[in-house]
This record gives sequence, structure tokens and C-alpha cells, in this order.
Amino acid sequence: MQSVKAKVTRALPIGSVVETCDNSGARVVKIFTVIGKKGVKGRREGAGVGDLVMVAVKKGKPEMRKQTTFAVVVRQKKEYRRPDGMRIKFEDNAVVILKDDKGNPKGTIFKGPIAKEATERWPGIAKVSNIVV
Repeated sequence: MQSVKAKVTRALPIGSVVETCDNSGARVVKIFTVIGKKGVKGRREGAGVGDLVMVAVKKGKPEMRKQTTFAVVVRQKKEYRRPDGMRIKFEDNAVVILKDDKGNPKGTIFKGPIAKEATERWPGIAKVSNIVV
């Protein structure tokens, strides 16, 4: 995992229900923790594009349901700013399910665009993604 150069707004708080954009078998997941972020006592932690989160699978194939896995946020509706001044936002919030916390994706096909910040931070996701924005 590498550092992110953009100032990404943390738009997905703990408890957010998010869709997946891969063919791992999970369709809808719920974020229950953000890995590696420190916050203020009593404040709900949030995740942004490129963040590693732990999710619980709510809808999907029967063998995937009721499991907890690692995931990376690859799209968010809330706009964020890149160092060149451009602001980026997507139509939906989406995550990619990982096999382990090293960044190897479980799925082999990603639907829709992937944020450049997520591909820079996670090389395993960059190998599989075909549309990078």
C-alpha cells in the first residue's frame, strides 16, 4: 500500500452499505471498519477512495454471504480534489473485494471505472482494471 497524493474526502462512514464492482460473488457489503485511519474519540471514522476497509457481505452468492473480508474503495459520489486542481466524483459508491490485506483482488473483472488514486495505491487492482479515471 502506497500513499495517496490527492486530498480525498472521507465520504463513506462506518455503517455505509456499498455495492461491489467485481465478480467475486458479493453484491452488497457493509463497511464496519477502516484500516489504518486514526480519528477523534466519539467520531465515526470514514473511508475514501483508495482506503482499505473491512466489510461484511450482506447480499451475494450463498457461500459469500455472512462473511467478513477486506475491500478497497474505488469510487465515491462525494467529489474530491486532485493536486492539479481537478475535482473528481462518480455516479455511485463502489468497492473491490480482496483475497488478503496485501491488495490482491478476488474478482477477475471490474465493472465501471476505477479511480486513479486506488490504482496508484494498490498495484493488484491496477493490473485487473481496464477503465481508469
